[in-house]
Amino acid sequence: MSEILVADRLSKHFGGLIAVNKVNFSIMADEVTGIIGPNGSGKTTLFNLISGFFPPTEGRITFFDNEITHIPPYERVIKGIVRTFQLVSVFNSMTVWENLVLSSIRFKEKHVSLRKFFFSSAKDKEIKENCLRALKLVGLQSNAQALTSELSYGSKRMLEIGIALSLNPKLLLLDEPLAGLSDGEISEVIDLLKQIKKNFTLVIIEHKISKIINLVDRLCVMNEGSFICEGNPDDALCNPVVRECYWGKREIS
Repeated sequence: MSEILVADRLSKHFGGLIAVNKVNFSIMADEVTGIIGPNGSGKTTLFNLISGFFPPTEGRITFFDNEITHIPPYERVIKGIVRTFQLVSVFNSMTVWENLVLSSIRFKEKHVSLRKFFFSSAKDKEIKENCLRALKLVGLQSNAQALTSELSYGSKRMLEIGIALSLNPKLLLLDEPLAGLSDGEISEVIDLLKQIKKNFTLVIIEHKISKIINLVDRLCVMNEGSFICEGNPDDALCNPVVRECYWGKREIS
């Protein structure tokens, strides 16, 4: 496996608070990486740096050997870095299909300017095929014309993941994809992730560690803005430093 993304001494300061502290982190192609750690340890801030929502205080990021440290989020999406959020982010006033198509059009390189976006066709063959494929993957074909506001929270989560998949990401960042879901909905999302891991490189932030332990290839543990351990999931969870800083504060869920 080869490195597709490398973060070199990546830091983010908010005034006197150091949220991410000189992190060195690489993501391997076709790998599923899990990131865990106590609340406030810097996990989501790290995602915000990788996806371009925050500029780093210091450090650099390369993606397929090209530096992306200072390019905006939409350009990173076009390059293949796609993410989801802790709280589901979809357009409730649109149908499921409209959510998919709108996102696909917005992030196609040939539609990147606002003028091209507003005057582009929603009937583009490639866009339709990508959206249909994503809709089937997340099991929402029968809800294609339903208003998104009518979906359950679990279905909205599936739609958000479907939107991400429709963009054919080279790297998919999932920020707590199981948050707020029932046990049945969690099982559906885990089954989906097991299915798509064959074709996508995934990085998952999650507090429900027991649910992802058999899904990830590598587990990274953050505390106070730094990685304190990474490697085989079983070995990482048995690490005494991890047990002291993590499970001393909260129980495995």
